[in-house]
Amino acid sequence: MLTNEVTITTAGLSDPLRRITAHQAKFLSFLSARVEDKAAAEDILQSAYLKAVEHGSEIRDAESTVAWFYRILRNAVTDHYRRRAARTNAQDAFAAEAPLSYEAEIAQTACACIGDVIHDLKSEYRTAIEEVDLGGATVEAFAQSQQISANNASVRLHRARKAVAKKLTTVCGACAEHKCLDCTCRRSQL
Repeated sequence: MLTNEVTITTAGLSDPLRRITAHQAKFLSFLSARVEDKAAAEDILQSAYLKAVEHGSEIRDAESTVAWFYRILRNAVTDHYRRRAARTNAQDAFAAEAPLSYEAEIAQTACACIGDVIHDLKSEYRTAIEEVDLGGATVEAFAQSQQISANNASVRLHRARKAVAKKLTTVCGACAEHKCLDCTCRRSQL
């Protein structure tokens, strides 16, 4: 039968470490009040037990063992939140490095002719490409803005993309036909 409870064997442990394991429920309660969930509290407690075993020789007074372990737990909680903040900061930095818009990404990677090609499309196709592909709107949002059904919007977007591909092939030739991002047509050389 599997349980979520952590069982600690005290055989072979020194007296101070036995004292620590005797207070497991109190320690878990202490941690649960300070972190986001019980699983995090259990992980922190397990790591703290490992630290106690590694540094058990540092205990000078057997009477202060529990206080010493609470200090380890407080430090572990602080470390937990520091690691979490570091992860959040790293994610924020990654998000800041991401392109600000789809338009900017296209400008860096797509053929220089794409702007002219989109501009020359009939207005309903141009609007579809600008709102969905360049603006990042969902097909549903585009359908609502145009007061058409989602299916109609999908068909319009499909036809607009085909029109862009056809015009690019006409304007850029082999570059567009082979979906080359390093365009060598005359427009990119201007």
